Amino acid sequence: MLWATWWVWVAGAIALGILEMLAPGFIFLGFAVGAAAVGFLLLVGVVPSLPWILVLFAAISLVTWLILRRVIGVRKGQSKRIDVDINEL
Repeated sequence: MLWATWWVWVAGAIALGILEMLAPGFIFLGFAVGAAAVGFLLLVGVVPSLPWILVLFAAISLVTWLILRRVIGVRKGQSKRIDVDINEL
């Protein structure tokens, strides 16, 4: 019944947030927000079964990732230009 404990999800969210700091790129941030949201839902008393908790986690994580990608991600027409060859340094 560990999956139904709110602080486990919040601890997972914190760990994913730390991973995001180590590997930036909004890879883990969506998962961290999803885990925090599930932890909050469990804290307020919403206790669905494990499959529904996982569906909520996945759905919230996906929506958060899509929003972050839209708001902060690479803009249309934007590209990275490299002027220096790494072998010439």
